Amino acid sequence: TCELQQTLRHALPGAIVELLDVPGLGAKRVKALHDALHVDSLEQLRAEAKSGHVRALPGFGAKTEAHLLDAIDERLQREPQRFLLPDAAQSLRPMLERMRQVAGVGEAVPAGSFRRCRETVGDLDILVSAQDAAAVADAFVSCGDVARVLANGKTRSSVMLGNGLQVDLRVVDADAFGAALVYFTGSKAHNIALRRIAQAGGLKINEYGVFRGDERIAGATEASVYEAIGLRWVPPELREGRGEIDASRAGTLPALVERKHLHGDLHAHTDASAGRDSLRAMADAARARGLAYLAITDRMPDAGGGRTDCDWLVRQIDEIDRLNASFDDFVLLKGVEAGIREDGSLDVPDDVLGRLDLVVGAVRDGFDLPGDRQTERILRAIDHPYFTILAHPTGRLLGERDACELDVPRVLAAAAARRCFVELDGDPRRLDLPDLWCREAAKVGVAVAIGSDARCADDLDNLGYGIGHARRGWLTRHDVLNTRTLAQLRPLLARTMGGAGSASGASKRDRPKGA
Repeated sequence: TCELQQTLRHALPGAIVELLDVPGLGAKRVKALHDALHVDSLEQLRAEAKSGHVRALPGFGAKTEAHLLDAIDERLQREPQRFLLPDAAQSLRPMLERMRQVAGVGEAVPAGSFRRCRETVGDLDILVSAQDAAAVADAFVSCGDVARVLANGKTRSSVMLGNGLQVDLRVVDADAFGAALVYFTGSKAHNIALRRIAQAGGLKINEYGVFRGDERIAGATEASVYEAIGLRWVPPELREGRGEIDASRAGTLPALVERKHLHGDLHAHTDASAGRDSLRAMADAARARGLAYLAITDRMPDAGGGRTDCDWLVRQIDEIDRLNASFDDFVLLKGVEAGIREDGSLDVPDDVLGRLDLVVGAVRDGFDLPGDRQTERILRAIDHPYFTILAHPTGRLLGERDACELDVPRVLAAAAARRCFVELDGDPRRLDLPDLWCREAAKVGVAVAIGSDARCADDLDNLGYGIGHARRGWLTRHDVLNTRTLAQLRPLLARTMGGAGSASGASKRDRPKGA
């Protein structure tokens, strides 16, 4: 980010960029539509085209207008658009700030899938407790990025933002805020289970509270709602109907990992490869975020023909040593993101790998290999004597590329036997390992490394998205590799470097507790 970029973002509606994806529209035509007809969304363009206003503009005409209508209709009929978490957060923050400035507002918080830390969201829900519901609604519909008001009532309002994201507002009394937060956080499966438990106990539960007859016996806080029906409070990230109700009743809900538990980050890049900031800048940013260590895992550039140039990595190793000598409270770990070739070999020579603290192995091509070949490829890589962490294991890119065909249980079993680790990549475009497999990794004893996969200093904040996803996977601090101090971490990394045993021969009994 930079000042100019932020200026441009504020100068143009967020959704105007999506017009460039419509066949037949380039930057000049989008500008013409915006200047002449104030078009800044697909819906607006469709309305202007149906009214015949587009054909009247220079350089368009009736034929172009008809083609645009067909293209827009095709796009709008596709699967509903979903938004990455940082994009949703960027829209959410100013709206929450606006709500909190209204006199008499007690709470203003997000609900829905955003609060549950789903990988993507289809819309946003905001819940507000306030004395003057009308004043809150007026402030909500007049937020700067609102493109269209869909509904504006006393307690419920809905708007469409310029980027196409729908935001729904609910205003409730303080006495019902906890019940409303449970209800509007969801998920549907979780809420149905709560309702059945309440009914079995002769109670009624809804967004206004828990009732025995006409008497409201709970509702001000979420904890009171759960307690009234015999349950312990369930963290929002677990409310997916995946066993959290039984665990709540039995008192076996996990103490989920938190951001404050992380001592370091085990996947970051610099301007030596895929990143934009220097070693020093990345180290300073990590220290500013309270981290005690940061693994530098730049990528090897492929020089063609399977050969690689390692001179830059050797120089980086020496530079890291010099920097570490200047720190008394922080350590840069020497690593590399080694590409996993289709035959399972790594694209970095062993003599260089042997000088590192850790090796992060990543599939960077051949994502469409059949499942058996993809699995064997990764299993061979895991068996390499210097292999430490399997990066973004399924290879998915949210909204862009599906996960590889992969036998994840076999991969996790091999990692457990080899006593190495798998990554939860906190880049919000990845969030890979998926939450269900994170839970499985913990069950088979494979520690999960939460990495930012940072390309610049600000990307170190991806750790927060990684934590949210880890919590969806029921992970505790003991299930996460980098909750360990550097002194605790070094022996775990060392055992994977230089022949800690093959996947076929290593024993789970040798694995330290919590590893």
